[in-house]
Amino acid sequence: MLQCCVATMAYNEEANIGQMLEAVLAQRLRQVEIAEIIVVASGCTDRTEEIVRTFAEADSRIRLLTQPQRRGKSTAVNLLLRKTTQQVIVLASADTIPTLDAIENLVVPFGDSQVGMVGGRPVPTNDVRTFMGYAAHLLWSLHHRISLRRPKMGEMIAFRNFFRQIPFDSAVDEASVEPLIRGQGLQLRYAPEAVVYNRGPETVQDFIRQRRRIYAGHVYVRDTLGYRVSTMKGIRILWLLLTCPGVKRDWRYFLWGSAIITLEAVARFLGLMDYRVWKQKHVIWDVAETTKVVAVSSLGAPGSGS
Repeated sequence: MLQCCVATMAYNEEANIGQMLEAVLAQRLRQVEIAEIIVVASGCTDRTEEIVRTFAEADSRIRLLTQPQRRGKSTAVNLLLRKTTQQVIVLASADTIPTLDAIENLVVPFGDSQVGMVGGRPVPTNDVRTFMGYAAHLLWSLHHRISLRRPKMGEMIAFRNFFRQIPFDSAVDEASVEPLIRGQGLQLRYAPEAVVYNRGPETVQDFIRQRRRIYAGHVYVRDTLGYRVSTMKGIRILWLLLTCPGVKRDWRYFLWGSAIITLEAVARFLGLMDYRVWKQKHVIWDVAETTKVVAVSSLGAPGSGS
């Protein structure tokens, strides 16, 4: 039986933390055991801590760690690393909902001693009939296709707990863990069956805010850790967009797709300027409010299509 710790970092997540914990507690497990569930609440001013305490009273595996001030997600992750002794850590964003078999599928690969990190498959719940919903589905579809070739971590990951900390000034914790794992000669794996639901930005402003922060973080990882995540090369993504068999070539693909490419380019330029010129690392970032409520009708995984 493979044991793990399931953890999430939370800042004012009252809208989703309850259903996220419910989804974790409802997991179908056969070869995996969730030994503990840790929520690190950083500078919360809403009901996040109250909600977590209510769950902790009902299940002794749940622990709440609090930080009086919001100091960034990487600092919260480092607190987690100091407080858990589990050999495998599942790290999921607080604004996501794992499907019923997600954690089982994410952790089982650690039965292979050469595996150091596994990434799940994020699937957005946005309405694909809207422009921003189409953008979310298109980007995560490309993320899925890229990960099938070279694993790219995001939203829900699992990794072996053998290092004491990640860079405290990183805005992309998943990308910061990848080089630490590879540096030990261990493999990265992608588990497309480990589906986790999320919600993409519903406004252009939130889209730019989120994408620029992520790109600035990836530039930081490249410059400080010497590691390029698999989505760094824009030309590779563009080529995949043009050739990807999972993307339907309809009017939205040509009209909205072109607009989305433009927005992504603008966000990457701003992210580069943030890091190079304005020296902003986005350690503590502005929240994209429209991503905070994940509505799902059931926790079953979607079909294999993208």
